[in-house]
Amino acid sequence: MNDSGFQDAIVEFALGLEWSGVPEDVREVFRLSLLDWCAVGLAGVNEPVSVKLRDMVLAEGGRGEAFVFGADVALPARAAALANGAISHALDFDDTHFLHIGHPSVTIFPAALAVAQRVGATGAEFLAAALAGYEASVRIGHWLGRAHYEAGFHMTATAGCFGATIAAARLMGADAVQMGAALGLASTRASGLKAQFGSMGKPYNAGMAASAGVEAALLAVSGMTSDASGLGSFAAGHAGERNAAALGELGQVFVTSAVSHKFHACCHGTHAALEALAKLDVAAGEVTGVQITVHPRWLKVCNLAEPLTGLEAKFSYRMCFAFALAGLETGALATFADENCADPRLRALRDLVAVQGDASLADGAARVLVNCHGDMARQAEFDLDQVLPLPQRRDRVQAKAAVLIGEDKTRQIWARIENLEVTRNMSGFISAQ
Repeated sequence: MNDSGFQDAIVEFALGLEWSGVPEDVREVFRLSLLDWCAVGLAGVNEPVSVKLRDMVLAEGGRGEAFVFGADVALPARAAALANGAISHALDFDDTHFLHIGHPSVTIFPAALAVAQRVGATGAEFLAAALAGYEASVRIGHWLGRAHYEAGFHMTATAGCFGATIAAARLMGADAVQMGAALGLASTRASGLKAQFGSMGKPYNAGMAASAGVEAALLAVSGMTSDASGLGSFAAGHAGERNAAALGELGQVFVTSAVSHKFHACCHGTHAALEALAKLDVAAGEVTGVQITVHPRWLKVCNLAEPLTGLEAKFSYRMCFAFALAGLETGALATFADENCADPRLRALRDLVAVQGDASLADGAARVLVNCHGDMARQAEFDLDQVLPLPQRRDRVQAKAAVLIGEDKTRQIWARIENLEVTRNMSGFISAQ
């Protein structure tokens, strides 16, 4: 299929998706992703990058259209999407999809919610548009492929920008021509580099994608024209592979159901190894050495050898393992504190850990070998591509949310999410929290 055929198929899917026709298990996973997004957004309101972005958009002010985590004042939709995208990614605790190695929620939900509040959309309209954008962003990321990611582009920001554009344009009532124009405008706005990992620039990437998606949709619906090839032009200039498999069973099989929710407050690339370590049940005093084996591509993402800050520790296999071996809860935000990176005991544990790559491993898999005093080596493996059964996923996401924002608030938000299909507008979705 050529580039225009791929884009046409994405547009047709995005405009034709009906929430009522989506399988219930997919809808439930999507609701859980929305709960997860709300929880990490509310929990991340006081992170330094959150304060900086929120202060900036509040100082700029403007027409009150949409609400921002941590503020009671409505702001223009573009500004709200920018702030909410960065705030919800500030903790790096949001969901990931390994089909394209990106975080869908932190670009799609900020853009969709901001526009839904701007236009007075119903809850059902919000859900359908957000799911269309979510599904499209993952498939577009798959289409761009590993070469795009390995070239240094952050797929959360690039593929996510196109998904945000689709969600926003649908909520604005775009037709096929306008949706195509919006994708064309997004193709010249989508950006974001992996070089930002470990800095405030990474969550900023998510905010930029959400805001650019809203902007592209607004302009296209107003009649602004753009490069008609859109996605094709972007792929040509950004090392896109154009994987034909990305459209497989579009509209019949929803890749959203395979999203991976985070249960450790660090880069998702470390999670398979942490889950494997948990199987071994070893204590720090027993360990003489640890060998972590992952797919080589992760060595460029989350293998900082000697992190100095809690933010850097989120991208360090060695430091994450030091925390886990010492009995610190890697699902707790407080574990990733700057002072823990300077703790001599934790640094000593960190230095027992070695990391290597093995291209035969799946992207989401890890193998952990632990040597202990007077004992044979212990080994375990874990693969994040093994999707959790829905009841277990629901329990873990809700438990995570309760840890982040409290049980009462979690119940309130979940009840609101469960009622979205009959909600007349989204105006109070964040502001009332």
